Amino acid sequence: MELSVSLEVVCRLIVRARELEAQVPGIETDDEEDPHDTDDGLAVIEDEANEAVEAEISALLDDQADDQIAEILALAWVGRGTYDASEWDEALEEANDPGGETPTDQLLEMPTLAAYLDAGLAAFDLSCEGIGQID
Repeated sequence: MELSVSLEVVCRLIVRARELEAQVPGIETDDEEDPHDTDDGLAVIEDEANEAVEAEISALLDDQADDQIAEILALAWVGRGTYDASEWDEALEEANDPGGETPTDQLLEMPTLAAYLDAGLAAFDLSCEGIGQID
């Protein structure tokens, strides 16, 4: 199995998906104080404080060709256990014809996308190790 999507792109998605998964719902306050001006060190992981992460993931996916997005989705499915690594062709075929929901939407709705992609890479003896610092 050879990916047309670069390993760097998949690794960047893993990093950003981990950031997105670490976010927690924001705390709503009734007063007019800005909750981000508090001394609360956890404000940085509130989803309102870092909405750019999901936008960056979406933009990164939007920059990929349809076949590359399908590969990312198939890789996530292998990592999730929906398909085995030996069933790559079937996973890729379904990812190219997902039905009603777009592959990008399916990826964004996966609650543990980072873990699925990481496990999908591992199923093919690939990893982000040695890719370098991805910011």
